[in-house]
Amino acid sequence: MSGDDRQNEEDRQKELAREHKERQAQRAAAQTAKARRNTFIGAAVAVVVVAGGIFAATTLVNKDGATAAGAQASASASPSAPASPSAGPTGLPTTTPPKKASDITCTYKRDNSVPHKYVGMPGKRPNMKLSTMTIRTNRGDIVIEVDPNISPCSVNSMAFLAKKRFYENTKCHRLAKPETSGVFLLQCGDPQAKADGKNPTDGQGNAGYVFGDEAVGVVPYTRGVVFLTQPADAAGQNSSQFAISLSDENSQIEPAYSVLGMVKSGLELIDKIAEEGVIVNPDDVTGDGGSTAPKNPLIIKRVILK
Repeated sequence: MSGDDRQNEEDRQKELAREHKERQAQRAAAQTAKARRNTFIGAAVAVVVVAGGIFAATTLVNKDGATAAGAQASASASPSAPASPSAGPTGLPTTTPPKKASDITCTYKRDNSVPHKYVGMPGKRPNMKLSTMTIRTNRGDIVIEVDPNISPCSVNSMAFLAKKRFYENTKCHRLAKPETSGVFLLQCGDPQAKADGKNPTDGQGNAGYVFGDEAVGVVPYTRGVVFLTQPADAAGQNSSQFAISLSDENSQIEPAYSVLGMVKSGLELIDKIAEEGVIVNPDDVTGDGGSTAPKNPLIIKRVILK
């Protein structure tokens, strides 16, 4: 082989190597983007695993008024952050004096980057008199106490979507259990979810708009706490999806999600569904698509806020 031929061969090998590296980078970027679109809690949570289980080291906060751990509120989507909150009757912090709707401006932004069901956007002024969210399902009612004084724009969004019947006949698409996902929670609110444990886009859907974080870190995500979910490593991407914590051990989840409220009744029906099993999706924890779904579906018939 002549010197020119050897040079040409070396150049060709370098070009092939460069193209191969570019393809790898493109695949990695696509995989990362897909993982970020999945609105999952589990793959990116900070949990401490001890002897095959999750070790919880944070104080329990519940509706019976247990002491709140880490009760300092973060800045919310409203201009004014809660000041020196103390535990209220729901177990969530409360502020004095109560906020006025005229003092709060909620900002919602259109988002059509993922599968969605768009029914419009909420108004900028929240209803500060709302206190209860009832989720009527095929298995019974789940009653949640909410506090617009703590998370006004989150409650405002839920009230708007409920009024628009956004959640009707949607399925709770994800039942994460410690043995499959490292956390124990039920996740709902993806309007396009099939909840069959197979659909690769389950967990990606939203309401066609997003809004900022609020009430992050006001309480640990212990049993009964309801919080909004958003893609891993994202911020300000709240929309229609929410999760209900089913274990005190979820207190080890990193404070990154807006607290919506506290379950007053109905946890036992979710516990029953959890006992009935799950359809495991191996891509769930990695965020590569789809979710581990309840074996027996939980279908939301209606959501009511008052």
